[in-house]
Amino acid sequence: MSDGYAMTGKDIALYLTIIKLHEQQQYMYDNRVHSVEHRIVSISQPWIQPIVRGKVKTPVEFGAKFDLSLDSEGYGRIQKISFEAYNESTCLIEAVERFKECTGYYPERVLANQIYRTRENRRYCKEHGIRLSGPKLGRPSATAKVDKKQEYQDNTDRIEVERTFRLSKRCYGMSCITTKLEETQLTSIALSVFVTNLFRIQRRILCALLHLFQFCHDWNRCKSWKLQISA
Repeated sequence: MSDGYAMTGKDIALYLTIIKLHEQQQYMYDNRVHSVEHRIVSISQPWIQPIVRGKVKTPVEFGAKFDLSLDSEGYGRIQKISFEAYNESTCLIEAVERFKECTGYYPERVLANQIYRTRENRRYCKEHGIRLSGPKLGRPSATAKVDKKQEYQDNTDRIEVERTFRLSKRCYGMSCITTKLEETQLTSIALSVFVTNLFRIQRRILCALLHLFQFCHDWNRCKSWKLQISA
C-alpha cells in the first residue's frame, strides 16, 4: 500500500478478517482462555462458526445449522437457518404460527424431540389444543400404558424427519456443498430441500398415473369380459 497499491474489495475483507482474528487470538492469550465469541476459524469464510454438537465422532461441526419441519403431506420447510449456534427450542412457536398462517388452523400434533419439550413450548401447545409428542411432566398417570403406546407411535412417525435429512444429504447434495460465499451456501441448502420436495411430488404423480393405468386396464378387461358373456 505504501507503493501506491490499492486493495480490492476482496482484499479489504480479508485484511479486516485478519485484524479481527489477531484481536481474538490476543484476547485468548492474554486471558488464558480457549474460546471467544464469534471465533474465526476460516479467513476466507469468516461467517462459519464452530458448533458444539456433542457427538462421538464429530463433537464440533462447522457449517450452517437449520431447523426443518415436515407438514402432514411430507413436504419440508426450513424454519430457521444460521451459521451460528442457537437454541432449537425457540423455533417451535414460530414454526407453529407460520403453519397457522399458511393453513388457517393449528396442527393437531407436533412431533418433536426432547430439546423442543420445554415448559414454555408445552404451555403454548396446551393453550392452542396441540398435542406435543413425548412423555408428560410429573409422575406417571393412570393412563401410563396408553401414553407409552402413543409416545412410541409418535417416535415412529417422527422418523420421517430424520429420513428426509438423510435423503437430502445422500441423494440431493446437502452433504457436498462446495460453494464459497455465504449467500450461495444458504441457497444450496435451500435448493437441496426444494429438490427433495420436487422428487416427492414426482413420486406421487407417478403413483397416481400407475393407479390410473391399472384402473383403465382392469376396466378394459372387465368390458371385454362383458362382451364375451353377452355374445
